[in-house]
Amino acid sequence: MVAKKFWATAAGLTGAAVVARRARTNQPAPPPANRWLTVTVNRPPADVQADKLPSPLQEYGERIETRVGPAPGDRGTELAVRFREAPSAAAQSVPARLTGNDPRQDLRIALREAKALLEAGEVMRPDAPTTHPTPGGRLVGLLSRRASGEGVL
Repeated sequence: MVAKKFWATAAGLTGAAVVARRARTNQPAPPPANRWLTVTVNRPPADVQADKLPSPLQEYGERIETRVGPAPGDRGTELAVRFREAPSAAAQSVPARLTGNDPRQDLRIALREAKALLEAGEVMRPDAPTTHPTPGGRLVGLLSRRASGEGVL
């Protein structure tokens, strides 16, 4: 009876060690600092040209690289941008991101505005708040501020 408990415990510990080892080795690498920011524009690729981008992206001039190509499944055009030189580590730090000083946040906002201009001809913004404050609305507001305009939490 003692031998069965011993082997059951040993098998359980071995299994746990294998699972822990796999979890450590299968973790994805952190994203590169200078990754491409991409949106899918609901326009044919002929309508989106890298040298004739909307004004939010034109303001970056030669500081950004641009890629334009067909989206998978013929569903529009993929517009991708990134900085030619990666921002400094200090500019990408958590404090810089929380205070809104990460230059990638501004580039992501410019990319979303360019998408809106290409699809609708204008950037739609709400005129006024459409609801009254609720606990759920406060939570959404807190999370939206945490996203810092980048669209991700």
